[in-house]
Amino acid sequence: MRFNSIISLVFLVCIAFGVSAKSAIKIEKIKVKAPFKMPAIQQPVFPDAQFNIKDFGAEEANIEKNKAAIKHAIEACHKAGGGSVVVPSGEWLSGKIHFKSNVNLHLEEGATLLFTSNPKEYLPAVKSTWEGMECYNYSPLIYAYECENVAITGKGMIRAKLDTWKVWFKRPPAHMNALKELYNMAAKDVPVEKRQMAVGENNFRPQFIQFNRCKRVKIEGIKVRNSPFWTIHLYMSKHVVVRGVDVHAHGHNNDGVDPEMTQNLLIENCIFDQGDDAIAIKAGRNQDAWRLNMPCRNIVIRNCTIKEGHQLAAIGSEISGGVENVYIHDCKFPKKKRSALKHLVFIKTNERRGGFVRNIFVERIEAGKTQRGILGIETNVMYQWRDLVPTYEKRFTKISNVHINDVHLEESGSSAVKLLSASEQPIENITVTNCSVKKVGQKPIRVKKVNNLKITNCQFGQFDIKKRKWGTKEPATFNQF
Repeated sequence: MRFNSIISLVFLVCIAFGVSAKSAIKIEKIKVKAPFKMPAIQQPVFPDAQFNIKDFGAEEANIEKNKAAIKHAIEACHKAGGGSVVVPSGEWLSGKIHFKSNVNLHLEEGATLLFTSNPKEYLPAVKSTWEGMECYNYSPLIYAYECENVAITGKGMIRAKLDTWKVWFKRPPAHMNALKELYNMAAKDVPVEKRQMAVGENNFRPQFIQFNRCKRVKIEGIKVRNSPFWTIHLYMSKHVVVRGVDVHAHGHNNDGVDPEMTQNLLIENCIFDQGDDAIAIKAGRNQDAWRLNMPCRNIVIRNCTIKEGHQLAAIGSEISGGVENVYIHDCKFPKKKRSALKHLVFIKTNERRGGFVRNIFVERIEAGKTQRGILGIETNVMYQWRDLVPTYEKRFTKISNVHINDVHLEESGSSAVKLLSASEQPIENITVTNCSVKKVGQKPIRVKKVNNLKITNCQFGQFDIKKRKWGTKEPATFNQF
């Protein structure tokens, strides 16, 4: 019998006789450098106890046995005080996985957790969200609610089958009506328990991974393939590390990581290949976020590679709780002739959001071709919501203290820097320093309602400083624009 199996059986015997080991979880602190006061990130160190799902009856192609085995292994690990639930090499078909505290879901090299796309497997509905609004929806494929000391680690893979979710990518009338219904309920503070959205043909797709109101979270080393909706959703959680994760998801709304009202977060050494934003920093929508009142803050993103995606980092448009203290540095983009990359950084909001965005720092980034540019800030972004639902209350977003340094692009199809405020609240205190874009498709700098903008030692396309006209052979050099 393997040593790991012996450990598992010992803990099962202890539990059977009512003997529970004291938690052996230890907490380490990770210090992260940033241009603001960044708290040390607390992270769990799990004991050596291992609970192999095969010892609980898992069989590779048997979804019912695998669901039961994973559930019982998690329960045993939790009751024993903590450890790792081990998924060994092989392909294990599964339904939803719900965490308990002090559990590390560990995928060994060669292991794949394959998640069915049968929506019934993700019922009953759980407390979740849809685009910044709280509701009860289909369970995320991997879900943790109010847990502490939880992790997904290893060299294995989690993969979602997309058969049903591909059909649900579309937004037919029934889905749009459900969106309106949820928006109106949130605006009127209808209790979350009454916002039951996993019904009929609403087709609200679940997130792949959601850590909801959790403390001390780690996602490290794994590969993620496909996703019904947002891939890694960190919701109202504190002290999170996402390290060395390889994400490939090109379905609809397939952001890589969505930190929403989450605090003290490090994302490093990851690979993103997305159908939407690599990282989308959010803070809830409108009345729901004002009620919850939890800013998204203290986020460091470093040394990541973005193979494809709309933005390296989008901030918003769900921004109502506020975002502050974000440091993005030393990220890479493979250079391509064609790319879906729009901005490197895009801050977006509208008259309904309120909240704030401040203390955003970006430096040492190089990329090839983008559709739009280095930095975009727009305050009138509503997408399909503009005419779909009314504005219940106007609250403008204050955007200030955004600093871009040492960022270089080969080509921008639009402006290098575009800062457009359509509200009564001007954008304030923006600095762009030591940056370049060799070829710019439109006017290099577009500005509307911006106070205290400084563009220093930058070269954007071809520009004649004296005549203030573009299209000459000389590079556009801006000093104290």
